[in-house]
Amino acid sequence: MLENMLISRQWRGESFWRMLRPSHPRTERRARELLAFLQIDRLSDELAGHLSGGQRRLLEIGMALMPDPDIVLLDEATSGVNPTLIETIKDRIRALNAEQGKTFLLIEHNINFIADLCSRVYVLNYGEKLAEGTPQEIMENEAVIDAYFGA
Repeated sequence: MLENMLISRQWRGESFWRMLRPSHPRTERRARELLAFLQIDRLSDELAGHLSGGQRRLLEIGMALMPDPDIVLLDEATSGVNPTLIETIKDRIRALNAEQGKTFLLIEHNINFIADLCSRVYVLNYGEKLAEGTPQEIMENEAVIDAYFGA
């Protein structure tokens, strides 16, 4: 996993040959700090292919955070993830927002996950905006209910 984190940092705007050089100590320190923050540092020597779905999602979030972006896009962050790790992902997103001011754009079908994290929700149906509002407004929106439950 540590190698995945290091590559994600080095790859950004680097030539292929520069990516082959050893990582800077600050880069490795940042990777280790993120793995610890995401509570997966005990797995740093594991191959990504040996991780559970939730652990892979946490690794992907860590890789996205390596360049220290202000805005992070997460696509289906809870897909294939067990409920315990969903709570970990939710907790880490909250902490990054509160402590570092990170903004997250979430593409997600897990309405409970969205309702717990988001202040504003946009619902798309076949690529068209169907609704927007607070999570509560969205959960009560008849058009959204019809689109998702076929009522």
